[in-house]
Amino acid sequence: MIGYVTLGTNDLARAAKFYDAIAAELVTPRMMEFDGFIAWGKPGGAAGIGLTKPFDGNAATVGNGVMVALEAKDKEQVHRLYDIALANGGTCEGPPGPRGDGGFYAGYFRDPDGNKLNAFIM
Repeated sequence: MIGYVTLGTNDLARAAKFYDAIAAELVTPRMMEFDGFIAWGKPGGAAGIGLTKPFDGNAATVGNGVMVALEAKDKEQVHRLYDIALANGGTCEGPPGPRGDGGFYAGYFRDPDGNKLNAFIM
Protein backbone atom coordinates (compact mmCIF):
# COMPACT_ATOMS: atom_id res chain seq x y z
CA MET A 1 0.00 0.00 0.00
CA ILE A 2 2.74 2.52 0.87
CA GLY A 3 4.77 3.70 -2.10
CA TYR A 4 7.26 5.87 -0.22
CA VAL A 5 7.73 7.94 2.92
CA THR A 6 9.15 11.46 2.83
CA LEU A 7 11.07 12.82 5.81
CA GLY A 8 12.04 16.43 6.39
CA THR A 9 15.60 17.58 6.82
CA ASN A 10 17.31 20.85 7.64
CA ASP A 11 20.61 19.74 6.07
CA LEU A 12 20.12 17.66 2.93
CA ALA A 13 23.84 16.91 2.44
CA ARG A 14 24.22 15.61 6.02
CA ALA A 15 21.00 13.58 5.81
CA ALA A 16 21.96 12.17 2.38
CA LYS A 17 25.23 10.83 3.83
CA PHE A 18 23.26 9.06 6.59
CA TYR A 19 20.70 7.55 4.19
CA ASP A 20 23.30 6.65 1.54
CA ALA A 21 25.05 4.50 4.17
CA ILE A 22 21.79 2.84 5.30
CA ALA A 23 20.68 2.31 1.69
CA ALA A 24 24.03 0.77 0.73
CA GLU A 25 23.58 -1.92 3.40
CA LEU A 26 20.04 -2.56 2.12
CA VAL A 27 21.31 -2.63 -1.51
CA THR A 28 18.82 0.11 -2.33
CA PRO A 29 20.14 2.87 -4.60
CA ARG A 30 19.09 6.45 -5.04
CA MET A 31 16.26 6.32 -7.55
CA MET A 32 15.40 10.00 -7.82
CA GLU A 33 17.16 13.28 -7.18
CA PHE A 34 16.04 16.78 -8.13
CA ASP A 35 15.49 20.29 -6.69
CA GLY A 36 16.50 19.47 -3.12
CA PHE A 37 14.75 16.09 -3.03
CA ILE A 38 16.45 12.67 -2.87
CA ALA A 39 14.68 9.30 -2.83
CA TRP A 40 16.07 5.81 -2.26
CA GLY A 41 14.22 2.76 -3.53
CA LYS A 42 13.78 0.29 -6.33
CA PRO A 43 11.19 0.95 -9.03
CA GLY A 44 8.55 -1.72 -8.65
CA GLY A 45 10.04 -2.73 -5.30
CA ALA A 46 9.11 -2.13 -1.69
CA ALA A 47 8.37 1.34 -0.32
CA GLY A 48 11.18 3.87 -0.55
CA ILE A 49 12.32 6.86 1.51
CA GLY A 50 12.54 10.43 0.30
CA LEU A 51 14.25 13.43 1.93
CA THR A 52 13.58 17.09 1.42
CA LYS A 53 13.55 20.45 3.13
CA PRO A 54 9.93 21.33 3.92
CA PHE A 55 8.09 22.91 1.00
CA ASP A 56 6.67 25.68 3.20
CA GLY A 57 10.19 26.94 3.99
CA ASN A 58 9.86 26.35 7.72
CA ALA A 59 12.32 24.21 9.67
CA ALA A 60 11.89 20.44 9.47
CA THR A 61 10.64 18.92 12.71
CA VAL A 62 9.98 15.33 13.76
CA GLY A 63 6.52 13.84 14.18
CA ASN A 64 5.77 12.65 17.69
CA GLY A 65 4.84 8.97 17.35
CA VAL A 66 6.06 8.75 13.73
CA MET A 67 8.60 6.06 12.85
CA VAL A 68 9.86 4.44 9.66
CA ALA A 69 10.64 0.70 9.91
CA LEU A 70 13.32 -0.78 7.63
CA GLU A 71 12.98 -4.52 7.02
CA ALA A 72 16.27 -6.38 7.44
CA LYS A 73 17.08 -9.86 6.12
CA ASP A 74 18.40 -11.24 9.44
CA LYS A 75 19.48 -10.30 12.97
CA GLU A 76 23.01 -9.57 11.81
CA GLN A 77 21.72 -6.98 9.34
CA VAL A 78 19.60 -5.39 12.08
CA HIS A 79 22.84 -4.91 14.04
CA ARG A 80 24.74 -3.62 10.99
CA LEU A 81 22.01 -1.08 10.16
CA TYR A 82 21.89 0.10 13.77
CA ASP A 83 25.70 0.46 13.85
CA ILE A 84 25.74 2.24 10.47
CA ALA A 85 23.10 4.68 11.71
CA LEU A 86 25.09 5.55 14.84
CA ALA A 87 28.35 5.82 12.87
CA ASN A 88 26.72 8.33 10.50
CA GLY A 89 25.31 10.80 12.99
CA GLY A 90 22.30 8.85 14.25
CA THR A 91 21.42 8.40 17.90
CA CYS A 92 20.26 5.34 19.84
CA GLU A 93 16.57 4.87 20.64
CA GLY A 94 16.96 1.26 21.79
CA PRO A 95 19.72 -1.23 20.91
CA PRO A 96 19.01 -4.30 18.78
CA GLY A 97 17.28 -7.14 20.55
CA PRO A 98 14.07 -9.14 20.83
CA ARG A 99 10.83 -7.27 21.48
CA GLY A 100 7.86 -9.15 22.89
CA ASP A 101 7.28 -12.89 22.51
CA GLY A 102 6.39 -13.10 18.81
CA GLY A 103 9.80 -13.26 17.14
CA PHE A 104 10.06 -9.51 16.53
CA TYR A 105 13.70 -8.32 16.66
CA ALA A 106 14.61 -4.66 16.21
CA GLY A 107 17.08 -1.87 16.83
CA TYR A 108 15.81 1.72 17.08
CA PHE A 109 17.62 4.93 16.12
CA ARG A 110 17.12 8.51 14.99
CA ASP A 111 18.64 10.14 11.94
CA PRO A 112 20.67 13.38 12.28
CA ASP A 113 17.43 15.43 12.05
CA GLY A 114 15.73 13.42 14.81
CA ASN A 115 13.44 11.30 12.61
CA LYS A 116 12.86 7.93 14.30
CA LEU A 117 13.60 4.69 12.43
CA ASN A 118 14.16 1.07 13.22
CA ALA A 119 15.66 -1.96 11.53
CA PHE A 120 13.67 -5.13 12.17
CA ILE A 121 12.96 -8.74 11.31
CA MET A 122 9.84 -10.67 12.17
